[in-house]
Amino acid sequence: MKKLFLGCLLLISACQTSTPTLAPETSFFPTSTPLPTLAPTQGQPALPTPEPTQTFEPSPTALPRFFTNEFDSSLAGWVILQAGNDSVPAVNTANSSLLLQMDSPFTWLYALYGPEEYADVQIDTKFQNMAGSPASAGLICRYDDEQGWFEFNVSTDGTYNILYGKWLSVGVADYLPVTDGGASPLIQPSGAAQTIGLLCEGNTLTLYVNETVLRRVDVERFGLVDGKVGMTASSYENVPIVVSFDWVKVGEP
Repeated sequence: MKKLFLGCLLLISACQTSTPTLAPETSFFPTSTPLPTLAPTQGQPALPTPEPTQTFEPSPTALPRFFTNEFDSSLAGWVILQAGNDSVPAVNTANSSLLLQMDSPFTWLYALYGPEEYADVQIDTKFQNMAGSPASAGLICRYDDEQGWFEFNVSTDGTYNILYGKWLSVGVADYLPVTDGGASPLIQPSGAAQTIGLLCEGNTLTLYVNETVLRRVDVERFGLVDGKVGMTASSYENVPIVVSFDWVKVGEP
């Protein structure tokens, strides 16, 4: 079980520098109220309230429901969540890849596709850990502010886990293992490019590594019906960590 303190929320879209405000409809927190200053927990100093630095505007064109994004154009519609510290997240695109960089230990970055919600869906991605270890990368489905979400992560040490996350309060999330994780020879070592997939269909999650089924997990007891999809990357005790996502595909099962 782990508790995460969210440090920043950005909507990646067509944007311009102007009044530092964020439209209420872009919020993915349990409530639309601003993040408060968090009281010290387990010896950590209080985190200041993050301040958005840009005004973000919606995409002028309709965004697709199913797609393959190779990160060679606009990131319109994507929302970036950061957990673990209050620094500005380092999120960039370069060489047709989405780069999630963590410069602080025990930081979690999330890239969620905001315009659509899905019941049954498959999300796949190709990623590479470019710097640092240990680290993890993963996929998210059925994300809902109030009900929670499912998360499939693979780590540089060859292990994986399946988690159910849910907000305890504004800025604090609790993760519970859906089932026992483990190690798999399908997972490549740090620095190797590999693909992972997550099929959310009915009451079953199907996990893929390099186009091979890793396992199937029953999730009926959690009661998640639909929600948003996305990717995630995490740092642990060593930094910096840089995870490069070459592409992401969201499709029908």
